Amino acid sequence: MKFGDNLKKLRKAKKYSQDQLAEKVGVSRQSVSKWETGDAYPEMNNILELCKIFHCKINDLINDSIIDIESLDEEVKMNVVKFKKEKQKKFKTISKLLEVITKIGQICMYIGITGMVIAMIAVPILLNKMELKNDELYFDNKIVQVEEKNDDIIIKIGDKELKNSNSADEINKVKEVMTNNSKTKILTTTIFSSALIVSVMVLMSLIFKKGNKLFKNLHDGDTPFTRENVNTIKKIAYFSIIIVILQSLTNISIELLSKQADLNINMTSIFEILLLFAFSYIFEYGYEIQLDSKGKIYGEED
Repeated sequence: MKFGDNLKKLRKAKKYSQDQLAEKVGVSRQSVSKWETGDAYPEMNNILELCKIFHCKINDLINDSIIDIESLDEEVKMNVVKFKKEKQKKFKTISKLLEVITKIGQICMYIGITGMVIAMIAVPILLNKMELKNDELYFDNKIVQVEEKNDDIIIKIGDKELKNSNSADEINKVKEVMTNNSKTKILTTTIFSSALIVSVMVLMSLIFKKGNKLFKNLHDGDTPFTRENVNTIKKIAYFSIIIVILQSLTNISIELLSKQADLNINMTSIFEILLLFAFSYIFEYGYEIQLDSKGKIYGEED
């Protein structure tokens, strides 16, 4: 590797454009371009300036390869470190698949949030049309009945028939709720519960978004053990904790209508959250080992 290649590698590791590097050195972009292509060579004062910018030694610029990696700063080290090729290929394939899945999940959450908001708007309208008279449910002044027809459960609203195998149970639940609660309480509780569900879906969309960012970093990066990835995993865990709490509140608010409120916490979700925290600490430990060892353990060849 020649000087131009070394310079280009260090510049990209720092994520500088040729214009940005030229401005820091105090030369034109064309000069930097010529240095990288080998058409020209910088004067000694410019070489020293480049060493200051990249926190490297002169040997790192003029040798055939960058061998003195310990002289580079942390940011450059993180970009030089790589997995072995075979492991890297498998790792990046899985990361790409998970990146696509999280993007699909994010889109699904956006669609679900839109649907829930529409439902929240529709609830007051539908509830206003429902009445319970003499233990019979009416919708828009038409009696709601459940009948069995040709082995199917039919729900009838006036003369209109709707097929629904769960209609009988649902109608009985609606009757029970309307018997035990006022319309105001039903509306308030339903809107509150729906708002909690929307909040959960928003948090889920954020989890998918963070997950997408994480797996994109894993796919595009040279090492998974970066501070950004550690923080992303922790944020996903924090969002998950809030989701468990909101889901419990949602269950309680819904069950209050049927007078059967019970605090129900999903232990599986708690286990998954603890697992996420464990992963974050594993990544953080890997990140610290990587810094202590200058990343050599990931760049070794068989």
